[in-house]
Amino acid sequence: MTAAPDGGRYGEAVFRPDQAGEDRRIDLGALVYDDITMARLRALGVGPGWRCLDVGAGTGTVSGRLLDEAGVRSVLAVDRDVRFLAERPGLDVLETDITAGITAGITAGLTAPALVPGRFELVHARFVLMHLPEHERVISALAELVAPGGVLVLGDAVDLTSDRTPDTPYTTAMRAMWQGLRATIGTDVSWVPSYPQLLRGAGLGSVAAEIHVPPLLPGSPVNRFWADTWERSRAAMLGTGLVDDAAVDAAIRYLDAEECAALSAGLLTAWGWKAGEGAP
Repeated sequence: MTAAPDGGRYGEAVFRPDQAGEDRRIDLGALVYDDITMARLRALGVGPGWRCLDVGAGTGTVSGRLLDEAGVRSVLAVDRDVRFLAERPGLDVLETDITAGITAGITAGLTAPALVPGRFELVHARFVLMHLPEHERVISALAELVAPGGVLVLGDAVDLTSDRTPDTPYTTAMRAMWQGLRATIGTDVSWVPSYPQLLRGAGLGSVAAEIHVPPLLPGSPVNRFWADTWERSRAAMLGTGLVDDAAVDAAIRYLDAEECAALSAGLLTAWGWKAGEGAP
């Protein structure tokens, strides 16, 4: 698989798990998005008896809520670094690079990641694929991990800043962040609106999608999440030449200011079903 232009990857040049407070930043994102994710999963019927795979599980908030609230049978939580995850009844933890597993599987003539065992009624990945290259191949491989009658649910960011969005400290910082992350670790959200077509191309049916945009409010979890994210990606942002330190600082202050008026990046969630008993 191709690397980012500068050869980096998520969790290395930016958002290192060993950096103090990275688990707190991830949890801020969970506070913003977990409720909407769980509402969608429950609406899809996820519940008792389901075997679930949570790819890029982070601090395990979705995995835990699948067990505690949805009452699923089991969850396999997979991440490249599992220091924020702890095994518990019903939750298994696997430290592996899903993209390396896909590459190994292809080398072995397999269509599913070689390092992930079994098939699952739910395969879920949120804020993962946007950081990975070769999206069609990854989605096809994840679809192979879905059991007949099961569902693949993918969520990623959609950028709502554009050339026509009014220039504010916030929009300037967001544009620099997306450009800087793409250059350093390969993050690319431009293709995310293609999720429905990509799921259909992977052989899944009853495909649908929705977008949730949390409001930007001073002191809210999403505002704190972006402030922390900009701090941790500051070097990548400065490398674009679009901002300097003063501009990043101004954007962070803007998030707490009464005049803050902007759209956060949205969460696009798309899903598709594997043919079989239980599928719509």
